[in-house]
Amino acid sequence: MKGAFPTLSWLTLGMACVATCTNPVAQTKNGSYYGVYMPQYKEDYFLGIPFAKPPLAHLRWANPEGVNESWSGLRPATGYAMECIGYGGDQKGYLQSEDCLYLNVVRPAGYNNASLPILVWIHGGGFAQGGTPDLRYNLTFIVEHSLNIGQPIIAVSIAYRLGPWGFFNGVELANEGSLNLGLKDQRLALNWVKENIAGFGGDSDKVVIYGQSAGSESVGYQIRAYNGRDDGLFRGGMMESGAVLPGSGLNLTWTYEPWFQQIADEAGCSQAVRKLDCLRRTPFTVLNNILNTTANDTTPYNWRPTVDGDFVARYPSEQLDRGDFVKVPIIIGYTTDEGTTECPEPVNTTAELKNYLSSTTTYGWALDERVVSELLELYPNTTDFGIPSSEELGGNVTFPQPYGAAFRQTAAYYGDAQFIAATRYTCELWAAHNLSAYCYRFNTKTDDYNWEEGVAHFSDLIFIFNNLNGYGFSPNPFINAPESYTNLSYLMSGSWISFVNSLDPNAWTGRGRNATRTENWPVYDLENPISMIWDANVTSYAAPDTWRKEGIALINANRRAYQR
Repeated sequence: MKGAFPTLSWLTLGMACVATCTNPVAQTKNGSYYGVYMPQYKEDYFLGIPFAKPPLAHLRWANPEGVNESWSGLRPATGYAMECIGYGGDQKGYLQSEDCLYLNVVRPAGYNNASLPILVWIHGGGFAQGGTPDLRYNLTFIVEHSLNIGQPIIAVSIAYRLGPWGFFNGVELANEGSLNLGLKDQRLALNWVKENIAGFGGDSDKVVIYGQSAGSESVGYQIRAYNGRDDGLFRGGMMESGAVLPGSGLNLTWTYEPWFQQIADEAGCSQAVRKLDCLRRTPFTVLNNILNTTANDTTPYNWRPTVDGDFVARYPSEQLDRGDFVKVPIIIGYTTDEGTTECPEPVNTTAELKNYLSSTTTYGWALDERVVSELLELYPNTTDFGIPSSEELGGNVTFPQPYGAAFRQTAAYYGDAQFIAATRYTCELWAAHNLSAYCYRFNTKTDDYNWEEGVAHFSDLIFIFNNLNGYGFSPNPFINAPESYTNLSYLMSGSWISFVNSLDPNAWTGRGRNATRTENWPVYDLENPISMIWDANVTSYAAPDTWRKEGIALINANRRAYQR
């Protein structure tokens, strides 16, 4: 994912306002908080509210525990907490800490005694990086837009432990039930929202959870959690470039155990009876150095959710095929060129791609020879196939390094294997269960990606967040773009807001602002599968969902071989 260093500090703006503005107040079950009123947006910010005890000392790599203290008077909620420890470019420019389990609430001012629907945002970053202070995830503008279209919402962003801090794995952790901690952090935050959001003017029965990439997969994990147990924490889900079927294989504890032992050895815990307890006592600076070097030999992106027989009851494909998931309406979709920023590079020949497909890779799967041969037939290295297409580029174009001559076929395959096939599977699954699924493909190229990357992964998020000033993006995709880009953001953001309000993205006025074609976004149907195509260069429209139909069908038919 791409983004610039922070150029505008919302924390600074909020803290400056404390001295001059009337502070809004909200009541939780533990006590009251005062936040920050932002007059230019007519919004109240409550930032840095703890929803769990700090995961320090004996709580490092332990299941999260709720805050159990109470107080009288007011406590401040006026600044973002530090991000959770992560490893990757998204952390650059943001302070980090192990003490990071906090959430943020943004509400329209004057609605403190209302009962508004709730959007809960779960950030992405491969389960290894990212955080709520990220300027690209500022909730101000989608809340502002909800007011402008007469459908006010409250928005909440939640943190969760990342990489080896949130998804550490090994026999000792499995034996004490301390796996998938990042997902359990999310779950505890959702419980906090259920118990406390009424004190902010929200309706705890009208929560919709929303995420992008790993955040989108997190929505899927919450829908499947505890074998599909419905705890009444949400009534809908919105998934952006991620699905209820994970994009990467789920490695089991036996795969992680050598990594656990290697880290214990590096930390001087090899002789301890309980190596995990020894690691919990190891100073943070020592561990951080190890996890940011030794663990990176196998990449922190491999510290991901796993099958634990509890939160993740079994392989998701098996669970979903049996119908064991929370039955809620969803919005779900992907970008046209998902694989261009996510696939290995360079890939210069089809033989190199075949080698990736035939061996276990960092993407977490290996396929048998028959399936590999079929896939290579369906994803050929020809001038009229691949993404971006020759038509989109204005003719056959030779891709420069580091992409490689086989880049387009590789990007097409990896985009389908990691994101698009799972999305179509989800749409079909929901339709088979007579559940509402609003499916889409985002097809608008933005200037913050190289031309070779097309309509890349993450490029739709700025439109949905209605971040027209491009905070956190470099360059701002809207600066040199035609007005149709702004209008598309208006339409997409309004549709997401409408879904939060009524579970129907069509239930708002003003939808036709950017186009002459204003047909409704249809519910996905197995007999006539239709997706919405969001395109600023032509009128957005509904179209048959047949994008690379044969290759995607083969990937989905072999979903268990992908360890999903």
